[in-house]
Amino acid sequence: MNQRDLQILRIAIPAIVTNITVPLLGLVDTAIVGHMGDAAYIGAIAVGSMIFSLVYWVFAFLRMGTSGMTAQARGRRDMEEIMRMLMRSLAVSLIIALIVIVLQYPLREMMLWLMSPTEDVRSLAVTYFNIVVWGAPAVLGLYSLSGWFIGMQNSRIMLAISMLQNVVNIIVSLLFVYGLGMKVEGVALGTVIAQYIGLLVAIAMWFHYYRRMLRWKASLLKDTMNDWLSFFRVNRDIFLRTLFLVAVNLYFTSAGARQGAVILAVNTLLIQLYLFLSYFTDGFAYAGEALGGKFWGADNMPAFHEVVKRLFVWGGVLVLLFTVVYVVGGMPFLCLLTDETQVVEASRGYVWWAYLMPLAGIAAFVWDGIFIGITATRGMLVSSCIAAGVFFMGVMGLMGIMGNHGLWLSMILYLATRGLIQTILYFRTYSMKH
Repeated sequence: MNQRDLQILRIAIPAIVTNITVPLLGLVDTAIVGHMGDAAYIGAIAVGSMIFSLVYWVFAFLRMGTSGMTAQARGRRDMEEIMRMLMRSLAVSLIIALIVIVLQYPLREMMLWLMSPTEDVRSLAVTYFNIVVWGAPAVLGLYSLSGWFIGMQNSRIMLAISMLQNVVNIIVSLLFVYGLGMKVEGVALGTVIAQYIGLLVAIAMWFHYYRRMLRWKASLLKDTMNDWLSFFRVNRDIFLRTLFLVAVNLYFTSAGARQGAVILAVNTLLIQLYLFLSYFTDGFAYAGEALGGKFWGADNMPAFHEVVKRLFVWGGVLVLLFTVVYVVGGMPFLCLLTDETQVVEASRGYVWWAYLMPLAGIAAFVWDGIFIGITATRGMLVSSCIAAGVFFMGVMGLMGIMGNHGLWLSMILYLATRGLIQTILYFRTYSMKH
């Protein structure tokens, strides 16, 4: 293990642990309402959480765009640009958060129309939404700060904040629900309070570690029109790319639902394996953002190419590890998630698709991190557009012949196409550039 591997792991490991702890916020809420005596409470939290996951996912460019441009500025040792990058991103995140709050009613109604919950679940989901929506400034502001911290190669801060948010959410939600007798309102308030505590702690940690940077007196007033155009050009590409990803994932879910409750349950369980893989691969993608962007910005191409090489070595390790884990433990894991005999038996015919996910998806994950680091966002957009086209054409051509197997084959082709297109773009456009 060389020095570059150690640099990668110092960023990847805290990011992986952070990714694993993030879903606990939703799990805690579900566990609390799961003991309220009515399944409608569980459904309301599931619907409400899904709405905000989709909405905030669309604005993930606030984190990704910030990390790449910050890493490049750090590589150039342009401290004033580093500060301006943070302020620029925070200003945009605040504007978007205010728009979400102002337009909360049409946003809520549109998302509930898309998800079509039963009336009892819908009324509780409305209550949950009406409270949690006020956490938008905290969530989106934390996106900007987390992207900046990653660009500065400090993923440990986000790990500490994520763990703190979970502790606060558990304590406050339990206090409101069991101490004050609240229901969904208590769970929602616990979530919002945890979000704002996370933001405040992130700001406090910024002052603790980086307050010396204030001497550059960076100001939004110093930003030129070109600075803003560059910022929006990068984030526009990431935003559009995210829309393609959301469309594929939404259609995958809806296509499973149209095949009946059992197939929907099978697909939902198998997707958990894919999400578990993504928690690890995203950690190495963050390392690609931070280190790749730093060396690209510093014009240190030998170091940049070494980072790319070592990231794919680690990617190969993950492919071997997760393929073995899925082959050996895939079905036992699914059996832990459900004891429904019909679902478990149906899963046996599809679980082998999970064995292909690490190999099909690893290149896309690694290249995403590298492309974000060098702000090659147009390449990400192009690859996602082409891959989404492959997915939808696959669904139309294969599901009628292969049923749910056709849906899964389309998903595997989608993942592999993203990685393949990015590989071609990198070697044809970016590897010899700069």
